[in-house]
Amino acid sequence: MLSKYVPSVDWLKRYNGMDFKGDLIAGLIVAIMLIPQGMAYAMLAGLPPVMGLYASTIPLIIYALLGSSRQLAVGPVAMVSLLVYSGVSTLAEPGSDQFISYALLLALMVGVIQLAMGLFKLGFLVNFLSHAVISGFTSAAAIIIALSQLSGLLGIELPSKGNVLELLTEAVVNLNAVHIQTVALGIGSIIILILFKKYVPKIPGPLVVVVATSLAVYLFNLENEGVAIVGGVPSGLPSLTLPSMSWDSISALLPIALTIAFVGFMESVAVAKKLAAKEGYKINSNQELNGLGAANIVGSFFSAFPVTGGFSRSAVNYQSGARTGMATIITAVMIILTLLFFTEWFYYLPQAALAAIIIVAVYGLIDVKEAVHLFKVKRIDGWTLAVTFFATLLTSIETGILTGIVFSLVVFIWRSAYPHVAELGYLEQEGVYRNIERFPEAKTFPNTIIFRIDEALYFANIAFLENKLEKLLDKKPDTNRIILDFSAVNDMDAVAIDELDELIQEYDDYGVEVNIANMKGPVKDLVKKAGWYDKYEDRIQYLSINQCVK
Repeated sequence: MLSKYVPSVDWLKRYNGMDFKGDLIAGLIVAIMLIPQGMAYAMLAGLPPVMGLYASTIPLIIYALLGSSRQLAVGPVAMVSLLVYSGVSTLAEPGSDQFISYALLLALMVGVIQLAMGLFKLGFLVNFLSHAVISGFTSAAAIIIALSQLSGLLGIELPSKGNVLELLTEAVVNLNAVHIQTVALGIGSIIILILFKKYVPKIPGPLVVVVATSLAVYLFNLENEGVAIVGGVPSGLPSLTLPSMSWDSISALLPIALTIAFVGFMESVAVAKKLAAKEGYKINSNQELNGLGAANIVGSFFSAFPVTGGFSRSAVNYQSGARTGMATIITAVMIILTLLFFTEWFYYLPQAALAAIIIVAVYGLIDVKEAVHLFKVKRIDGWTLAVTFFATLLTSIETGILTGIVFSLVVFIWRSAYPHVAELGYLEQEGVYRNIERFPEAKTFPNTIIFRIDEALYFANIAFLENKLEKLLDKKPDTNRIILDFSAVNDMDAVAIDELDELIQEYDDYGVEVNIANMKGPVKDLVKKAGWYDKYEDRIQYLSINQCVK
């Protein structure tokens, strides 16, 4: 029973030396990767670098114990960091005490939302974020994240707010003011990261960049030449503190908290399911919400901003041999040791290197192939991606994803309001009824229309059905019988039942008898309650079109 709420109980019971060996190697490698990434993502969120390390300790341990994925690497990620910056910067100056306070409150709110969704089995709600919306949003956010690092990469002051066009314009205008040494460190870091990722993937590129650029700054005194460095990083573990709360701040942060809760969960569960499929076990979406929610709630009391599962680190964790959540616990322990004993090592780390780490990390999130695929397979899904992409790119993160969700829901309603319908004919050799537009050789019957509806009927599409039948009757005025094939109708609402009832009676007055074949059990239950068995029992009991025709 305990394992239902604490999945780690299962793998702890069977834990052995082979598991520990794989977890130890994976945990160390991910820790080496996470230290510079965590600091970089904290800066992306508008927070002190050390908070990226705080967010990589307690939340990881909590998730490892409560999450259902054994290989998911939880911690700060670029997308969530950008959302934190986007939401909180409207309320306070980035880096200020008030900004930090809001970020901790945001982590608490995200955790409460996720935990509540998990406890009340509401994981299905994330299905309203279509894949096209997520892909468009992610690609646009990746570009925004990359461009937001231009200031650190070029060594010039750029506006922290505004859309990408304003940011690019400012960057071009100030190109003559770029700091050469900073640019050299930044471009060099990007080259190192790309080369190591491509040719030496087993060696963590971010670690090489951190060591190489810090040495360069120290040996050549580049901090005195104007290169911005991280500077002093506080040592020691974060103290237990309660995020300051007020109704005004909660209401102001609620929209971005909901966005982070949904987007963070989507990003996390997508990679968790992929890894679980490779290992042959199942992911419980609601338990994932519980694990992430608890990680964010507890983390908020230890100076952690919102966290979730990351694509790149999870892939590295899995490829390095992680067998259980112990790998994540080992990563957290390594970060704790770093906070206790090694923070002074990051004093000379240039901010340009952190900017390079972020830029290279988010580059892979730009998914051009998916856009091409969607436009090729289903054009409207391609447009959903495009609308979300440009709305996010040209307005704001929150507006972009909200626009994408609304557009995708409008598309869904439009599709259901204009369902696929078909007039059917009989293929004698095969003994089946098919769409006469696709099978012109299909046999039709004198004075009879056989009509299939491929959608549930409800208030928004019943008028469409009526209109289609009227047009068919205009083309075939001698018709005295209509057979409706309900094989694809799995539901009807009360409005559709009443409207169809009126239509049947109206056609009766015109001398056209309406029959229904292949009506499913749940639909029969509904029309029975509406009294159809008393009026039309002999017309709606046909088990097949063939039976109805004969």
